[in-house]
Amino acid sequence: MSLIKQNASAATLTKNRTEGSVCISGLCATCVDGCIGMCEVGRSAIRSHEVIYPQPFGMITTAAEKRYPVDMSHFNIMGSCVGAHGMPEDSDKAIFPNVNLETRYGAGTGIKVKLPIVFGGMGSTNIAANNWEGLAAGAAVAGVVLTVGENVVGMDPESKIVKGRVVDSPELARRVKLFRDWQRGGYGAVVIQANVEDTRLGIQEYSIEKLGVKAVELKWGQGAKDIGGEVKIKQLKKAQLLKDRGYVVLPDPYDKAVIAAFEKGTFTEFERHSRVGMVSEESFMKRVAELRKAGAKWIQLKTGAYRPVDLARAVKYASMAKLDLLTVDAAGGGTGMSPWKMMNEWGLPPVEMFSLMWKYCDTLAKRGEYVPPIAVASGFVFEDSWFKGLAMGAPYVKLIEMARAPLTAAMVAKTIGKKLEQGTPPVFVERFGKSIDEVFVEAGHLRQMLGKDFDRLPAGAIGVYSYLTRCAQGMRQLMAGARKFSLEHIKRDDICALTRTAADISGIQYVMDVDKEEAEKVLAGK
Repeated sequence: MSLIKQNASAATLTKNRTEGSVCISGLCATCVDGCIGMCEVGRSAIRSHEVIYPQPFGMITTAAEKRYPVDMSHFNIMGSCVGAHGMPEDSDKAIFPNVNLETRYGAGTGIKVKLPIVFGGMGSTNIAANNWEGLAAGAAVAGVVLTVGENVVGMDPESKIVKGRVVDSPELARRVKLFRDWQRGGYGAVVIQANVEDTRLGIQEYSIEKLGVKAVELKWGQGAKDIGGEVKIKQLKKAQLLKDRGYVVLPDPYDKAVIAAFEKGTFTEFERHSRVGMVSEESFMKRVAELRKAGAKWIQLKTGAYRPVDLARAVKYASMAKLDLLTVDAAGGGTGMSPWKMMNEWGLPPVEMFSLMWKYCDTLAKRGEYVPPIAVASGFVFEDSWFKGLAMGAPYVKLIEMARAPLTAAMVAKTIGKKLEQGTPPVFVERFGKSIDEVFVEAGHLRQMLGKDFDRLPAGAIGVYSYLTRCAQGMRQLMAGARKFSLEHIKRDDICALTRTAADISGIQYVMDVDKEEAEKVLAGK
């Protein structure tokens, strides 16, 4: 197994002094007295706990560098030259542009989406807030689901909280409105997520009653960490406000010695942490009942890369509560601010987690119990990983959740849009043109779709839409090659395992065993 460097990473802005490093520890092969400490140990000697987290906070997203023994690259997509599923066996009709990527999930008529995609919960981090226009408008125009992540209300200085419950949050209202302003044809939905603090503040009830939100998500955790969320705070008064609102803030912003050290410049950032949840069947079912009573039309659960028994709990509780979606997030997922070592070294990796999830779902299905629609998350970026994720979890997995990839698209497009406005496009972009319409290849299609509204569409949203459009076309091509012309026809045997280990873990057939009996029948003329 190829491991990450233990003592140096771009994420923590650290590096080794020597080219060679000790495999186990990551320390330089020769550690010299007099070194200024560029490695992680050296940096920790100066900045202590600050080095736990990726830097610079608020301007980056991060994801684990660790390579697991088995990953999605250990599986290949199977194609065929025979037949068509979901389309007549007609070469003039069974063409890839005719592949249908629309689907629905949830109770009643369900939430309809143009693509089987959910944007994962992006909450109170600056990187999410600063790019929300592009994310929200892009998701809405593309017709996919957008999740508002944890702590948005608690972090909003303008939120009004009365007797421990939120009665107004301009930031949360802004985020919901940005999606709705661009929603077309009823596709997609905005989902409000909640952790321990959010639940205490009543943000989901507020979202349902005051903002008209219909979909909410309970959160047990995420693939990047097994503790509550954290951010950095650069203002003393805001740190004190957050402590007043019930968050864990380190160091104590009311301690006189801490205040003096902060004002002196000894340190420049406070840490705000969320609490870990305490899951029980009784409390979980009670909360679901409360949300239904409050008016939630669709209720979801997102769980992180905890122990297998916790994954079993998530599957079982979601089944018992008849939830509309269960999102399973595996280790290594991207985030805005997770402890770097935790992100790399804890939790169930994707292939193992999704394989266990499939077994648990299949167990319930064979008993005749309800199996909720599943979304899987962890490092999904392009159409090949979409296909593999859907196939590995078929027929239970209905959606793919992503966060870093659409956020990257939004950030890049926003930057390019600003450069074009300033008349200073980067050289590699200038070859396409000097205007939005020339540089963004989907601009013409979007202008036709949106009419005069196109001119107020954020550049970040054009980027998100363009990125998803690329992936959608690639997905249609892969599906047509597998002769699957709509999502419900994707099966587990549409992929094969390239190693025996991958086959043993996943239950997906080893490549040399695929179609073995069928091939022998063909050769025998049967």
